[in-house]
Amino acid sequence: LRNALDNTSLVKETKILKKKVSQKYEIVGKSKTLQEVKDMIEKVAPTEARVLITGPNGSGKELVARQLHDISERRSGQFVEVNCAAIPSELIESELFGHEKGSFTGAHAQRQGRIELAAGGTLLLDEFGELPMAVQVKLLRFMQEQTIERVGGRQEIRVDTRLVTATNVDLKQAIGVGKFREDLYYRVAVVTMKLPALRERLGDTVLLAQAFLRKYAEENGRPSLK
Repeated sequence: LRNALDNTSLVKETKILKKKVSQKYEIVGKSKTLQEVKDMIEKVAPTEARVLITGPNGSGKELVARQLHDISERRSGQFVEVNCAAIPSELIESELFGHEKGSFTGAHAQRQGRIELAAGGTLLLDEFGELPMAVQVKLLRFMQEQTIERVGGRQEIRVDTRLVTATNVDLKQAIGVGKFREDLYYRVAVVTMKLPALRERLGDTVLLAQAFLRKYAEENGRPSLK
């Protein structure tokens, strides 16, 4: 009886935690432009298509990527996010592909990269337009072969990771000035989703304000504000 009660309690706690997580990454809004984005997520998520998400800062690119993962067949796998602009260019290759012990100064142990860690799940490369050209070449090979080599390694490792990219940079313009590879662009942009800025969906501002009020009231143990 005790085990049955404990199990019931755990099931309830799990449901509550899942609900909190889903609310944390909920896409708030009912405007026509945002509804079109939600419809696209529903269509694309169950597929294995690579998705390029574009839009200005704060438009919800990470939320869309998480939704793509959460309703996909990969939802039991890891969702891993990398901000390409936040990692120094000399370290980004190791961060994505991992490294072998002794491959460079400070590599005291073998380390898996983010692509391996996201195996069976989804990898989001945010600020994708900031990726150095040398790493773009290696990433292109991964997408073609579905294999990687760690920095300093010689063994090819097969990895099943779905790639989702996000950027506020005009990649076609970057291609024109030689800062981005055209072949990589067409590999990642199998499906392109352009997110509207908030100024393009002003009708959602009240819903967003209400959602933030509920969120911060709950976090601070205060009654919900109207």
